[in-house]
Amino acid sequence: MSELLILGAGGHGKVVAEAARDGGDWRRIAFLDDRHPDLDHVLDWPVLGRCEDAADLRADFTHAAVAIGDAGLRLAWLERLAALGYRLDPIVHPSASISRSARLDAGVVVLAQAAINAGTIVGRGSIVNTGASVDHDCLLGEGVHVCPGARIAGEVRIGDGSWIGIGASVVQCLTIGRGVTVGAGAAVIADVADGLTVVGVPARELRSS
Repeated sequence: MSELLILGAGGHGKVVAEAARDGGDWRRIAFLDDRHPDLDHVLDWPVLGRCEDAADLRADFTHAAVAIGDAGLRLAWLERLAALGYRLDPIVHPSASISRSARLDAGVVVLAQAAINAGTIVGRGSIVNTGASVDHDCLLGEGVHVCPGARIAGEVRIGDGSWIGIGASVVQCLTIGRGVTVGAGAAVIADVADGLTVVGVPARELRSS
């Protein structure tokens, strides 16, 4: 049995902790959050300090996870935790369906009833959230977030730090660039360049007025 330290004790942190508890064999789970000491407990678990205290707790915890929504911060913390010697194994809810031929990189989180199919690679620090699906032979870069209920068809490429909104759909064989935001419920039927926000059915670039 091992010990898990989770950075970020907000709503996403609660979900990650429960997924870890249900899907792993942990002797201990605890949080760090920058709201400490005002926040000292979340659900069944203590908040032991601020995120910067991770260095001081390395002797007490073998593994760590980062439950921070901002992709850049999430990836930066994963890098720092790796340098401190924490293991960053993926957190996978037991109800998720993961192909044996899929690859989940360090710091990945896959939540309840999600599906990841054959040949897909999910990059470091990415999130496949509740009830989302990623079909065969996809490549998700680092820090990607596939939000609850989103659907990614086969052979899609998604760049680092992109956000696929709740209930969105992406048809097969597309490329979505880095830092893209796909709005809730959007249907993406064409490639999306780096940094764009697309919304609607079919999805179109959202331009400032």
